Amino acid sequence: MSIPRDETEGDVSDTPTMIAPDDGAPFRFGEVGGRFKIGGSGTDDRFAVAQLPEIPPRTLAAPLHRHHNEDEYTYVREGTLGTMAGDEVVTAEPGTWLVKPRGQWHTFWNAGNEPCHVIEIVSPAGFETYFKEVAAAQGDMERLAQINEKYAIDMDFESVPELCERFGLTFPEL
Repeated sequence: MSIPRDETEGDVSDTPTMIAPDDGAPFRFGEVGGRFKIGGSGTDDRFAVAQLPEIPPRTLAAPLHRHHNEDEYTYVREGTLGTMAGDEVVTAEPGTWLVKPRGQWHTFWNAGNEPCHVIEIVSPAGFETYFKEVAAAQGDMERLAQINEKYAIDMDFESVPELCERFGLTFPEL
C-alpha cells in the first residue's frame, strides 16, 4: 500500500511512513533522471533524499561544481560510480558510501557500461526544487547561472570537455 504524496516530496512524520518506488517528484538534469523521495518539510529541514536510478552508462552527471550550503552523501545501489572530489578520483561499487562536504569541488559519473543507481542524501534540505528550476531553464545558460547563484552553487562548465575526454564520457546538451 502506498501513502498518497504531493507532487514535490515525500512526507516523514512521527508515525511510520512508506515511500513507494514511484513516490516523489521526478526530475531530470540532461540524461540523468531521478526522484526526490523525502523533502525538507518532513525532516524539519535537516536533510532531503533523492533517488537517481537513471545515470546512463559512461555519462557525466554534472559539471565540476561545489555547494556552499549542503553536504552530500551518496550510496551506490547498482553499477559503478566514478567521483572526483578535489584532486582525488575514486570508483565506487554497490554498497559504497561517498561523502562530498560543502565547499569541495566535485563531480560524478557512471563509470561502467551498465546503468548506475544511487541514493543521494543532502543536508541540510532546501535543494529539492533545484532540478525543477534547471529543467525549466532548458538550455538558457543565463537563467542557469541565476539558479546556481540562488542555490549557492559554483559550476564549472568549462570542465566538461576535459572530464569527458579524461574518463571516456558523454555529457548531454543542457
